[in-house]
Amino acid sequence: MIKQLWATKNPRDSHGAADALGLRRALGPWGLTALGIGAVIGGGIFVITGKAAAEHAGPAIMLSFVLAAICCGFCALAYAEFAAMVPVSGSAYSYTYATMGELAAWFIGWMLVLEYGVSGSAVAVSWTGYFLSFLEHSGIHLPAQLVSSPLDAKLKPTGAIANLPAAAIVVLMTAVCYAGIRKSSAVNVAMVVLKTALILLVIFVGWRYVDPGNWQPFIPANEAPGKYGWEGVLRGASMVFFAYIGFEAVSVAAQESVKPQKDMPISMILSLLICTLLYVGMAAVMTGLVSYRLLGTDEPVVTAVAAHPDLGWLRIVVEIGALIGLSSVVLVIVLAQPRIFMIIAHDGLLPPVFARIHPRYRTPHINTVITGISLALLAAFFPLDILGELTSMGTLIAFASVCIGVLVLRRTRPDLPRPFRMPAAPLICLAGACGCILLLSTMTAHNWMLMGIWTAAGLAIYVFYGYRHSKLRRRQ
Repeated sequence: MIKQLWATKNPRDSHGAADALGLRRALGPWGLTALGIGAVIGGGIFVITGKAAAEHAGPAIMLSFVLAAICCGFCALAYAEFAAMVPVSGSAYSYTYATMGELAAWFIGWMLVLEYGVSGSAVAVSWTGYFLSFLEHSGIHLPAQLVSSPLDAKLKPTGAIANLPAAAIVVLMTAVCYAGIRKSSAVNVAMVVLKTALILLVIFVGWRYVDPGNWQPFIPANEAPGKYGWEGVLRGASMVFFAYIGFEAVSVAAQESVKPQKDMPISMILSLLICTLLYVGMAAVMTGLVSYRLLGTDEPVVTAVAAHPDLGWLRIVVEIGALIGLSSVVLVIVLAQPRIFMIIAHDGLLPPVFARIHPRYRTPHINTVITGISLALLAAFFPLDILGELTSMGTLIAFASVCIGVLVLRRTRPDLPRPFRMPAAPLICLAGACGCILLLSTMTAHNWMLMGIWTAAGLAIYVFYGYRHSKLRRRQ
């Protein structure tokens, strides 16, 4: 049994398994890059930026984004090497299976379920805030009990029934994903182009109204653990790390890429670079338009713009941009999560129903419906605070495992062809892994408790189902 837990899967076997699934290869380099931008640009700019600035980093939220981007950059290079070498869906799960064994692969796969599933729900909750703000222009006010979570950050009742708009946007994006990768990609590309143009408009117009005095002091004095000071900057970086999961969604679509070895490394790094520039620019404008202490709202960009009467017209643009941007993130998450389940089920660690492909649309249709329903329920009943920080934890753990995995595979399988070979691998991989661990160390005890419960549930599924049905164990 111990030997089985550490058994690894030959990376070359993954290629045959990838072709056997029968997914349609329809994504080129621009489609993959748009997929990454579609997942990244959303919750980070429109929601998390404000909360992280108001509660942790102050104007230095710009520095938090840079620190998170540097850590992500190291991880992106590791992902690029793996994605070019093992161009299959499954992302960090598949890479870990090839390097650290089945148990570690299951653990990382379970973290990816947390990362994608919970992040999609968190973004949907954010979508509700901008949706309600947009409705106010028409004098429409929905009952408060139907647009907010029935639980607060401490899992105590709030008196609300459910966040129905958040659940509705998840269901809508699930329907788009069900219809096929080409339709999903086309919708995503259109939303990415539109929301990027709107974000650039906000940056260029808002810059004229920036008051540099709002950036002083750039790093506010520490007031409490994790609140301002350098500790707050690091806490902010761990919080906004949630906003950088998009480039990994590129690797999840490997089996639907036309030329995965060539296109995926370029698309990952390009999407990360573009998104970092947009994040820092928007953070600078937001904290320059209004005091950072006022940005801890559900729609912080609207809060910043509304402080200047001359920018009233821009508020509508922001709301439309946020609705489009957050919708595209939900779309990419709903697209990515079923493919994680699909590859895990193909290895026998989940029931076969998760690996079924629609005969016409060539998508994991049952899997997509299950994902959509699960995300909709999470979005309807849980608040943004819990969802966002748990997503960051799952992401950091997965990213650290990929960095370590590159070093392990360099040593154990130096013979494997590597179309993309990251430079200075020992230095970059260790920096990426240590950076992830450093950001994880800033998480609260409450979050670690919830992570422990999630991990225990995952291990129970593996012990009672995954281990018994593992295809690798049967072959051995």
